[in-house]
Amino acid sequence: MKKLKKSAINSLISYGIVILAFIVCQLTINAGTMSRSLKGQMIPICVYIVMAVSLNLVVGISGELSLGHAGFMSVGAFSGAIFSAWLLEAFHIESTVIRLILSMLAGGLFAGIAGVLIGIPVLRLRGDYLAIVTLAFGEIIRNVMNCLYFSLDEGRLHVSFNNPVLPGKLIVNGPTGATVVQKLSTFPMGFALILFTLFVVLNLTNSRSGRAIMATRDNRIAAEAMGINVTKYKMMAFVTAAALAGMAGALYGLNSSTVDPAKFKFDTSILVLVFVVLGGIGNIWGSIIAAALLTVLPELLRAFSNYRMLVYAIVLILVMLATNNPMIRSLSDRLFHRKKPAARAQKGGASE
Repeated sequence: MKKLKKSAINSLISYGIVILAFIVCQLTINAGTMSRSLKGQMIPICVYIVMAVSLNLVVGISGELSLGHAGFMSVGAFSGAIFSAWLLEAFHIESTVIRLILSMLAGGLFAGIAGVLIGIPVLRLRGDYLAIVTLAFGEIIRNVMNCLYFSLDEGRLHVSFNNPVLPGKLIVNGPTGATVVQKLSTFPMGFALILFTLFVVLNLTNSRSGRAIMATRDNRIAAEAMGINVTKYKMMAFVTAAALAGMAGALYGLNSSTVDPAKFKFDTSILVLVFVVLGGIGNIWGSIIAAALLTVLPELLRAFSNYRMLVYAIVLILVMLATNNPMIRSLSDRLFHRKKPAARAQKGGASE
């Protein structure tokens, strides 16, 4: 009971900090003191925070290495763009807020379905094999999107594979992507998506299912011996992360007038994985901070011109060295009240 109360308090503190950060950013924007370049980065920051937190659910909480997270983001981006155009033409819904919310839900739904289809064969693998197969599936999704064509004709949606000749107005043009996207994304909606993602991930982590997921991560054989359905709980984490990535993809896709499949290459999956590793695997707050800072950092380093990516790489290396320093790690453990594995094992042995 005490542990449950503590987790609830920690969750409320997390929501409070995010709300406070949003209020500060919104006041800065309204006061006109935020630079134009930073203002343009606010929605991508929200997108990458959601991507990092959702991937941390797979990598940190579930303990599986996934390298195809950008594939689910692309499914959400294209689903959101298509669904938004369809809502406007078929149902004449002109409210941008309603269309954005429904498009994000559609993006999450289709990405979740893709997560189920991919997770069924993939999650039976382990370790490096699983990482390689998720990488392959991420590339397959991107290449499939290169061959799909969608059009709208009097409210009816038409789709074809490798055939651009369709009736009506073409909204997705194969490798060119979606070129007639109406920009609907807003910073408040990005903030709402971050809160929703935290609510889902923190509640799942602190639930009975979350404890089962972490048990399969810590010792798969012992978990199976205790009767835990390992595939079921790993699938739960994988599909949840895919759905959240799809919602983030819809927010990202509706933030620009074009959605190109080339934006969701393997590099994007690696970038999100860097956020997770740099912030600390399994550390939700670390993922949030790393995603926000590393999204803004290239813009802050623009003064270095041609050397800014070199400086960016050096900063990454220095931060990784710092976070692996024993003194800093022990300080972080005391700050966040984390116990060392040996201490937990000793305490568990004493109690037995």
